[in-house]
Amino acid sequence: MVKGKGKKTVAKKEKVRGGMRIVTSEVCEACKTPCDIGMAYAARMREPGAVGKGVPCILTKPKG
Repeated sequence: MVKGKGKKTVAKKEKVRGGMRIVTSEVCEACKTPCDIGMAYAARMREPGAVGKGVPCILTKPKG
């Protein structure tokens, strides 16, 4: 008897929080329409020894 292959796991390419993408400071600095949250996060990440996991990008918020 041959068993089925089962479910394949797919790695997520980007993290999503509440429908918004989590972006890093490099993305915030290169953004064409900078926001206050992104610029504050980028400023914190410029300091030596700063560790961050990203910030939700308000520009990727779903409409609804």
